[in-house]
Amino acid sequence: MNNGGQTSKPNVWARRKARRALVQAVYEWQMSANNLADIRTSFLDGDALKKADIDFFDELLTRVVHHASAMDDAFSPLLDRPLAQLNPVEHAILRLATAELAHRIDVPYLVVIDQYVELAKTFGAQDSHKYINGVLDKLAGRLRAVEVRASRRG
Repeated sequence: MNNGGQTSKPNVWARRKARRALVQAVYEWQMSANNLADIRTSFLDGDALKKADIDFFDELLTRVVHHASAMDDAFSPLLDRPLAQLNPVEHAILRLATAELAHRIDVPYLVVIDQYVELAKTFGAQDSHKYINGVLDKLAGRLRAVEVRASRRG
């Protein structure tokens, strides 16, 4: 069936917009300890999620808020400093990327790394994107070992 050139693949721009809002939402949650429903509502009522993949936003925000310590446990052994010394933006980005690497295997690991490195360039401190890249590269090797090995062979 011809659907006007459209595919069933997710809209990459809608996902990118959702990730951008996710960094802001997780940062807000970390800093304010507001409840999930309030944060979600504030983002839905504003412009941050216009043309964004809202289902993707909801899924990752909920996962990070409800399982933050599991996300932290997954990446903290790869850090060169105690978790408490992470910049809050870096912390939010690492939590989100961990959730996506662990639970959204439909998204290639290189896409996950690239997207969150770009977000670190936008929201993080100078050169934090290099740190994020290093941590996520190691984390992908742990969480997506088969995919990483396959991509490095080809």
